[in-house]
Amino acid sequence: MQLSSEKKTADMRGVYGDTLVELGRTDNKVVCVGADTTDSLKTKKFGDKFPDRMFNIGIAEANLVSIAAGLAIAGKIAFASTYAAFLPGRCLDQIRNAICYPSLNVKLVVSHAGLTVGPDGASHQQIEDFSTMRSIPNIRVIVPADAVSVKYLIKSIAHTPGPFYVRLARPSSDVLYAEKETVFTIGKGNILRDGSDATIISCGLMVPRSLEAADILKRNENISCRVVDMFSIKPIDTELVEKCGRETGAIVTAEEHNVIGGLGGAVAEASTESYPVPIKRIGVKDVFGESARDEEVDALLEKYGLTSTDIARAVVESRGRSKG
Repeated sequence: MQLSSEKKTADMRGVYGDTLVELGRTDNKVVCVGADTTDSLKTKKFGDKFPDRMFNIGIAEANLVSIAAGLAIAGKIAFASTYAAFLPGRCLDQIRNAICYPSLNVKLVVSHAGLTVGPDGASHQQIEDFSTMRSIPNIRVIVPADAVSVKYLIKSIAHTPGPFYVRLARPSSDVLYAEKETVFTIGKGNILRDGSDATIISCGLMVPRSLEAADILKRNENISCRVVDMFSIKPIDTELVEKCGRETGAIVTAEEHNVIGGLGGAVAEASTESYPVPIKRIGVKDVFGESARDEEVDALLEKYGLTSTDIARAVVESRGRSKG
């Protein structure tokens, strides 16, 4: 997997809006539904270009989902977007029964999840969405790690029938992937760095922190650490999880989510059914977050144990329990 050689950041939401416009130009079946957050989610870009295919239904998230379902029944490719605190937070019944049960062609794309929405506080720091969404049949759960992966994955799900849940980040994030040398396959993970002593499997904003952790481990402990971007949480790449367990002997997972039921749980489930190895889970330890100014978000992640140093420490601990 070719990584970007440039050190830069980009806004996932901006790329999402641009990609919707690109899709809208080539396919008039693409429609977008918003819930009074179209500026923040950047879906207004789509509405400005295609006003007859943009539906802003106001602060009514359950209705957002139901309208998207109706559009899908009418043959449209429906993208429905708002904050993760509200979708799935306020409309699980509609997601389950109106979209997933009939397996409709609706793409739920959200932002403002995890602790990195610091100023919005615990009420908006959605840390349960992976667990909630991956337990519902028929829907797939995708968590891009950077703006390049957003572009590729949004295009991919637009051309893949059925429901998806995609979580984007609020803050700008490091660009990891090279623009024209990247492959993303639903149900697969990408090995960003190879290694032989342990594996870090992460998603979203924790992927660059995992790469930093691998650097720390190599520099301070001479530990060769494999790093996997597991952007497809459901379906998860069970073959890659087994491969990492067999070849490196220990796994650490890292996610901006509750340690219960998220990426760590999915990796543990896959590992125990194929090739069990010691697994340490880095994530929010089943507690609510708290408010922090934007400039304090790194301190918030440090308080809750979601830094590259925390990941590196977990790798050392997992290797200590490894069968070798």
